[in-house]
Order: sequence, then C-alpha cells, then structure tokens
Amino acid sequence: MQIDYEKETLDNGLDVIVHEDHGCPLVAVNLWYHVGSKDERPGRTGFAHLFEHLMFEGSAHHDSSYFSPLQEIGGTLNGSTNTDRTNYWEVVPTPAFERALWMESDRMGFLLPALTAEKFETQREVVLNERRQNYENRPYGLVPVALMAALYPPRHPYHWLTIGDPDDVRAAELADVKAFFAAYYHPANASLAIAGDVRTGAAFEAARRHFGDIPAGPRPAPPALPAEPAPAGERRLLLVDRVELPRLYLAWRTPPLYAPGDAECDLLAGILGDGKSCRLYRALVHDRQIATDVSAGQSSHELSSSFAVVATAAPGHDLAELEAVIAEELETLRTAGPTADEVERNRACVEADFVYQMQTVGGFGGRSDQLNAYNVLTGDPGYGPADRARYARLTPDAIGQVVDTFLNAAGRVALSVVPEGRPDAALPDSTRVHPR
Repeated sequence: MQIDYEKETLDNGLDVIVHEDHGCPLVAVNLWYHVGSKDERPGRTGFAHLFEHLMFEGSAHHDSSYFSPLQEIGGTLNGSTNTDRTNYWEVVPTPAFERALWMESDRMGFLLPALTAEKFETQREVVLNERRQNYENRPYGLVPVALMAALYPPRHPYHWLTIGDPDDVRAAELADVKAFFAAYYHPANASLAIAGDVRTGAAFEAARRHFGDIPAGPRPAPPALPAEPAPAGERRLLLVDRVELPRLYLAWRTPPLYAPGDAECDLLAGILGDGKSCRLYRALVHDRQIATDVSAGQSSHELSSSFAVVATAAPGHDLAELEAVIAEELETLRTAGPTADEVERNRACVEADFVYQMQTVGGFGGRSDQLNAYNVLTGDPGYGPADRARYARLTPDAIGQVVDTFLNAAGRVALSVVPEGRPDAALPDSTRVHPR
C-alpha cells in the first residue's frame, strides 16, 4: 500500500514527484495548485472555479481548446476545484508524455497573454449557467448555500460555495481575475506528480526542461480566519423549495482534514448512515418507516470540516419525528459508543477505498492524485501509511467521544426543506432563509 516515489523541488519552488509503474504503457500527469475558494474574499468569490474553466481555453503557444491535442492521441483529461485546491490531470500513452507536460507548463507560464475579454465573458456565462443547473434549478439545490452560510460567519473562507456568489461572478473584471491568477497559479504554489511508464531520472529532467524557466511567484499567505464567538446554541432554519417531500439536514462543524477527530467522524458517518445495515437506516426507514432515505457524511477540508445527517420524510410524516429518532441514536452513541463489529465493518470499508485508489496511476483519486494531495496538504507525499493508521487505531470509545464533543446541540444547524405550502412539516421555531 506504500506508493514508491521520489521528490525534487525545482529552483522556482515547483514540487515534482515521480512514481514509476511499468505495468501499462500509460503516464499520468497530475498538477495541483494550492488555491481554492478559501483564498477568495467577500465580494470577490468564484475566481478559483472560474479559472478551472479558463485554463482549458488555450494559452500563448496553443491558443485553442486544451482537449483536442490530448484526446487525438488517446489521452483523457479533466480538472476540478474545491475549497482548498485546484487540480488538473492527464493520462496519456507513454509516447505523448511530454506533450502533456508541455501543455501544462504553457498554461502555467503563458495563460494570461491568451486570456481575452471574449474568453472571459464566455466562461463567465458558462459558470453562471452551471450554477443555475446545479443549484438554483435543482430540487434541494440551494441547501449547500444555506448550510455553509449558517455554519461559517460571513468573512470565513468557507462561508461561500466554490462556484461563488452569482453577483460576484457577474461583477468580476478581467483585471481582477488576471491578478488572482498571478497570485496563485505559479510554480511556488504548485505540485506536479508524474506516475506510470516513465524512468524517474528522465521524468525529472523533462519537468525541469518544461517548467524550470517559469518564474516563481510570491508564496501566498494562508487565508486569515476571523475571530468567532462560541456557538450560542442550535440554529433552526427553514427553506421552502419546489420539492415533493420534506427533508431534514443536521450539520455540525468538525475537526479539519487529518486533525484528531477527523478519522473518527469518517467512521461515525458510516456507522450512522452508510448502507441498509447502518443505525439510521434501520431506525428511520426499516423499523419505523418514517423516512424514505437517510445518509450521513464527514466533509473534510483543510481549515475545518463539517458533518451532516440528511433524512427525507416519508409521506404523512414531519421532520420533528425524524429529528427525535436521530437525536436518540446520537445519544446512544454518545453514552455507549458503537459496537466493535460496527467499527470493524466500517474500518474495512475505508481500507477498501484505499485499495481501490491504488488501482490506477491517474485520474481523480489515482496514485498521482494521492501523492499530490498528501504533498500539498501535509508536505509529505508518502503520508499514505500514516493516513491509514488514523483509522487502524480507532476504538469505539474514541468514536463515542467525537459525538459528545462535536455533535452536540450547541453548534448544530438544523435546516428543514419543505414543499411550498407545507411550513408545518418543518422543525418548530425555524427561521425562514432565502439563499441565492
């Protein structure tokens, strides 16, 4: 399970990580920039996600679609943005390895000369349309907007979604986004992982040849976190939506990625809401039949994480019934902890996920992506065994402790999403919100 690698940092600050695997004539090129929506500020949100789009629109020496030169030789490619990072990857046949490197280096070093007002306006409209499709016009789609705004104060970097506020995206000027690119998309804020059918020495030499002359930008300062008062108690919110059934979202802030308590919350999510044998499915769906579905999850991020339980009420039932059962199950876990069998079963699921990610050298979650994730977020590309060890040493008592410490009423956000004309289905004393 240990991924063999070598790491070198170029003079301009770019980390280069190489992993050899000659089992298949493919090479993965994976580039992470340590920039996401956490690096934006109120009134200037959505820039990181906008650049995910703009980076595929051509650079100075290839001022055309980024996809064609790689797809025509059988390659696959994609990219994504989240709160903490932006990544791009290509998986290509071995002979095309340097083509992928060249194209990544050209858009790192020479994107801005090719960034025209026309490209900017086109991708701005693409982003706004994506937001309409994925959030504004989707059932329950505005829930993340409401939850993140409730969990984090207005100046916290996680208060807004990665896609940004639509008014901010509309108000952005070309000069604004160019300045954002200059601040974050440069070698000193990036990590390059090369994995697959390459020789380590040749891969390092190719990386130096393609990226070594790109100037290092200033290393960005970590985002400032606002001072926050202690939680004043539970917040109950009501969102009216074009939905058929009421749905309850219970959310808490939890420890950051890799911090003590994060792995415990991962296993707790499985114990509560993963599969038909989990506690909440048995209690809400199978036994009492008051919910049509239920899930739980820990969303881990660099500065802070969140834990959520989501349940949809069955016809004829309201959300107060669901909340009472969920509270009962959490109290049982708080006082008695999970069984040893529950811990082992969910630990095995986590171990299986580690194994699945080892099966490919590229793409989202493949070995090259893992090496970059660990390098950017911990400084150690070989952090994998330590990551797995977090789960191996967990005990039932430790999981009960995180319920007691983090999943209490003091900092809870309870969001009721109800159909139009059904405010009675929400939790009592909920305040209506109008996210957009």
